[in-house]
Amino acid sequence: MDFESRAHSEHPQALRLWLRLMTCAQLVEKRVRLGLRLEFETTLPRFDLMAQLEREPQGMKMGELSKRLMVSGGNITTITDQLVQEGWVERMDVEGDRRAWKICLTAAGRAYFNRMAQAHEAWIVDAFEGLSAKEMEQLHQLLAQIKSQALLQHPHQQEQQLEPFLAEPQGAMG
Repeated sequence: MDFESRAHSEHPQALRLWLRLMTCAQLVEKRVRLGLRLEFETTLPRFDLMAQLEREPQGMKMGELSKRLMVSGGNITTITDQLVQEGWVERMDVEGDRRAWKICLTAAGRAYFNRMAQAHEAWIVDAFEGLSAKEMEQLHQLLAQIKSQALLQHPHQQEQQLEPFLAEPQGAMG
């Protein structure tokens, strides 16, 4: 059962809209997860970690990756261990901090990620294929209004927690 099928006509329209947004997001995400698994034998968390590294060619500390992806350091370590073993990323010492590691994409990892990013973009474009350019722009503007209103209603939420969601999309993730 998807989110939207839980709504009834007596529910407020805003609730039905929210459930439709969640259902659409869930369907697109399922397509992305399936494509990554079938075409690249990888997972969305691994793709997301590599996308962060692609944006930072000089590499990132494990703690920064954990903050950006909003997952535990243990999750980052597990995924990084796998990617190191497969040759997609490498660990480097952080000068002046013997306890920290910096993670970078290898040349092979960058090429692998770029292939995945192109496929990812195609899956997202395909998901919106039924909309005209004008409809996509209208939807984008409407969602921007919802985003702005949500931020106005909750100004005291932890800014750091919201940072990944507030930034404009960049690179392959955009």
